[in-house]
Amino acid sequence: MPNGKTDRVPTPYDLVTFVTDYGPTGGFVGMLHAVVDSIAGPSIRILDLDHSIPPQDVVLGALRLARSMDHCRPGIHVAVIDPGVGGPRRALGLEAGGRLLIGPDNGLLLSAAEALGGIERVVSLERHLPERRSRTFDGRDVFAPAAGHLAAGLDLSELGPALEPDELVPLELPEPSARADGSFELTVLQVDGFGNVQFAFEHPPLAQLGGRVDLVRLDEKGSLAAVAVGRTFSDVAPGEALVLEDSDACLALSVNRGRADELLGLVPGDRVLLRPLL
Repeated sequence: MPNGKTDRVPTPYDLVTFVTDYGPTGGFVGMLHAVVDSIAGPSIRILDLDHSIPPQDVVLGALRLARSMDHCRPGIHVAVIDPGVGGPRRALGLEAGGRLLIGPDNGLLLSAAEALGGIERVVSLERHLPERRSRTFDGRDVFAPAAGHLAAGLDLSELGPALEPDELVPLELPEPSARADGSFELTVLQVDGFGNVQFAFEHPPLAQLGGRVDLVRLDEKGSLAAVAVGRTFSDVAPGEALVLEDSDACLALSVNRGRADELLGLVPGDRVLLRPLL
């Protein structure tokens, strides 16, 4: 039919969301929207959750997708952070918790699937692809078409052969490492636009950290002494640093009305020792 539209039975999924590392320029995001619209039509709502994931940061993309699930109604959730585009990695469509997740087989979808109760079924996206396909833009040529066809009423099973969940590439998430002396080795997950430094340490036991902590870069490029432990930015004076539990329930280093990333020059992947001063 013209523009790829079909006369399929209406789907319960009238929402398509996107998480990518495409950024706001280059026309990539608009092309995703155009493809979904050309297949599923204007009755489908398209919602951009985040296109600011740092390039190729699969871990942060996986966490951002998973964290969004509590705040989105059920729909078709597309994630594209895809360093292996054009290579042998598979493209996936999976169902979990009454939602459909679309993206590359590099671990990107797994945290969200786990948060939704686990994978119910999964397929390799091999059918209903455009005749002409770029080897560098699967977001446009594989993932957005899959989302469009699903939104138009196609069943997941029609997009490709079934896979077993244990066949999928796992995601290696950084975890805090506790030392015998009560200190923790932490990995920087992200630095947000305000300069807050988020560590891979979910639900940190703030009460067990005491009132202050030392922070030492494990590459010995700097340290901070006696940083306050608080619950919100205003627990310290403007310009002062503190560690707290952020909106993602992770431990973060922040500065009240300032930038924490400038204190130690921290970037994603850096390792830090947090030492409670009990």
